[in-house]
Amino acid sequence: MNVNKPIWTRKPNEINDDEYNEFYKSLTKDNDKPFTYTHFVAEGEVTFRSLLYIPKLQPSESFNKYGTHSENIKLYVRRVFITDEFNDIMPNYLNFIRGLVDSDDLPLNVSREMLQQHKLIKVIKKKLIRKVLDMIKKISAENYVDFWKEYSTNIKLGLMEDPSNRSRLGKLLRFQSSAGKNLTSLEDYVGRMKSKQSHIFWLAGANRDEVENSPFVERLLARGYEVLYMVEPVDEYAISSLPEFGGKKFQNIAKEGFTLDSSDDAKAKLESLNKQFEPLTKWMSEEALKGRITKAVISERLRKSPCALVANVFGWTGNMERLAMSNAHQKTHDPMREYHLSQKKALEINPRHPLIKELLRRVENEEAESAKELALIMFRTATLRSGFTLQESSDFADSVEKLMRQTLGILEDEQVEEEEDIPTEDEAASEEDKSETDDDDAEGTNDKEHDEL
Repeated sequence: MNVNKPIWTRKPNEINDDEYNEFYKSLTKDNDKPFTYTHFVAEGEVTFRSLLYIPKLQPSESFNKYGTHSENIKLYVRRVFITDEFNDIMPNYLNFIRGLVDSDDLPLNVSREMLQQHKLIKVIKKKLIRKVLDMIKKISAENYVDFWKEYSTNIKLGLMEDPSNRSRLGKLLRFQSSAGKNLTSLEDYVGRMKSKQSHIFWLAGANRDEVENSPFVERLLARGYEVLYMVEPVDEYAISSLPEFGGKKFQNIAKEGFTLDSSDDAKAKLESLNKQFEPLTKWMSEEALKGRITKAVISERLRKSPCALVANVFGWTGNMERLAMSNAHQKTHDPMREYHLSQKKALEINPRHPLIKELLRRVENEEAESAKELALIMFRTATLRSGFTLQESSDFADSVEKLMRQTLGILEDEQVEEEEDIPTEDEAASEEDKSETDDDDAEGTNDKEHDEL
């Protein structure tokens, strides 16, 4: 008979780290120590003991099996092992948690299927999630960097899957930021916000270099505003599930609705610019770029770039389009995807840029025909710079070649030098066969001549 008590039934202050680590290895067959653990007794509607671990490394195939059955939490009733095949004892986004639950309140003389539907299981699940999130929150700042490298995607998926714990999960989020190279939390961002700043500014992209050099961040960075850089594929989906944090709403600076300064002076200045550039914006919307954009407007976010394409509030940004197009598991003709990809964007122009000023001058001087080609090139360049996929890549390449010819003083109609005809392998073989035939004929003629002689 085993006289040793199960480790989870003992008091936490009587157990040292080595004992916890050894039990983890025997429970999970993992050779490494756990990242961290929590051991607690929950009381109330249901009383149970639990010992939960976070592994140091997450298996590489975890997300390939995401949402499928896992055997990571073992259920005991009065120290008797019941099952490890519960699907609802832990949510999908916390499927990396290893451990066990032992309760005296659950019935022992029922089937596993009936036990899984027992109302107390939902109570246990709710308390387990809270304890796990508290355990993660207590990880030190130094160790949290390593935790985030392994489990950041899980926490972000939790924002979409677990509405009841979004506020707790929001405190665990970490993102890259324009404030420095280290990851920052939303709490730290809100603490550094300017006094009159009402939104948390963020931008999503494929990598940090792309978002740092995006036209959308130019004016914000120049004025000292901090921007969160979301460079993981799941970021834009996840942050859309979090409406606000700390009383501050999120603002995607790649979409319409962005306002940097709402003072009366700023509004008056913007109104003056709108009136000054109305001939250009109207010409772009109704003639030069008709059918390509929804409208052309004066931008409040551009500083160095001449123009940028901006998605509407409910549309897809360039980053979302890239993710949708790169998804291998999708229908051939998805109506929702086709709808979003076909949506036209607004073109925002920088009234302080010399190219925009020159376009305005040409339109006002009725030189619209010469300005149309320039407007098209600027639109296509803005499409690429704003992160969208350019559908007219061949036309764009022809336009760039035309500009290069003009810059280098080469005539636009000067043709490419024709290449000398080089016989193909089949033609060369045919010529060789013909040559051999001619040689045979010549030999036959010589033989005939010798016979006659």
